[in-house]
Amino acid sequence: MTTEMKMPQLGESVTEGTISKWLVEPGQYVNKYDPIAEVMTDKVNAEVPSSYSGTIKDLLVQEDETVEVGVIICTIDVEEAANVEKPERAPEPKAVESTLSERAKDQSQKRRYSPAVLRMSQESGIDLEQVSGSGKGGRITRKDLQRLIDSGEKPPAAPVAANIAEPTPTTDAQPVVQKQIPSKMEDVPVAHRGDIEIPVNGIRKTIAANMVKSKHEAPHAWMMVEVDVTNLVHFRNQIKQDFKAKEGFNLTFLPFFIKATVEALKEFPQLNSMWAEDKIIQKKDINISIAVAKEDALYVPVIPNADEKSIKGIGREVQNLASKVRSGKLSGQDMQGGTFTVNNTGSFGSVLSTPIINHPQAAILSIESIVKRPVVIESASGDMIAIRSMVNLCLSLDHRVLDGLVCGRFLARVKETLETMTAETTSIY
Repeated sequence: MTTEMKMPQLGESVTEGTISKWLVEPGQYVNKYDPIAEVMTDKVNAEVPSSYSGTIKDLLVQEDETVEVGVIICTIDVEEAANVEKPERAPEPKAVESTLSERAKDQSQKRRYSPAVLRMSQESGIDLEQVSGSGKGGRITRKDLQRLIDSGEKPPAAPVAANIAEPTPTTDAQPVVQKQIPSKMEDVPVAHRGDIEIPVNGIRKTIAANMVKSKHEAPHAWMMVEVDVTNLVHFRNQIKQDFKAKEGFNLTFLPFFIKATVEALKEFPQLNSMWAEDKIIQKKDINISIAVAKEDALYVPVIPNADEKSIKGIGREVQNLASKVRSGKLSGQDMQGGTFTVNNTGSFGSVLSTPIINHPQAAILSIESIVKRPVVIESASGDMIAIRSMVNLCLSLDHRVLDGLVCGRFLARVKETLETMTAETTSIY
């Protein structure tokens, strides 16, 4: 018998997923629990296992197509009827009516629109005041708007008073005419001859959605300090060959910067926080997210409990996570639970950047390129110019959660720790 596989819910707040790659094709036999597709959401990338043993019949969703949780993605000719899970019993009509009645009464969240809902309503010309929301407290969801658009019965946007001409006195032979200026819609660029059109895949869509969400919701501010890491450069150069021979992987500068960041987060835990609408959640664990690039995509895996790890331990975690990203073995679990992000833009030669916060975290720190520059330094005989290894640290912060005072003190502590890292003061193990 033929049965259906639906888009699973890969997280508590996940409402949709993108089929980034099919791992099977029609006519192929699969065992129960065999992976059939790679699915990407804004929370996790994961393989979807088959719920049955049987033969793939139809793939109903294209690669890079995004569908809502519960949408049928493929059909399978099941080997045995016993493999088919029993469908859930439909609720009694009275229970459904009662639930709908309760939702209709509670409209406390109706006017709390998400950025995605606002954008969708503006693009489609829908008056949100005339839409009934199915979300908690009557909140309007993207599903509600899409349902209206698909039905062709969407309520028109309310006319703007400024766009309607004042009526003028008329006779029976002269009807009142109202002139409405059409709302200005964003122009969509059109490809011309010689242009190259690059389809936006699921990963790029997810990155774009997360970045837009972060910029729309979090009021960004940023600050920067420059750090003299000459001592750190000498220290790392002295030990890197012996370290590689002993541990089997390269000791880069990034673990030193992460270690200094973690020590500062212990002293200023306000930066290890998240905005939660009516409260700020200050996280107990320090889990450092790191940005790892792969071709045209960016992944942000997490080093859990970084405050409990040595520089060597952090270095090994960085090495393992980067290897997973580049080999395609990174799991959804590897990207969950981050509380603060360290971004190594210096690996590309950047000397100044203003990173976008990794939602829902409160801050992100960019480590820029270490460059040699002439610097004025103080000495017993007076000021003098010397060639020093300098690096800029750029911090973006959510101004709802953080203010300049605590962030300035945080950066000062990171700077102090880095400038005093030497063989005598710092242990790798």
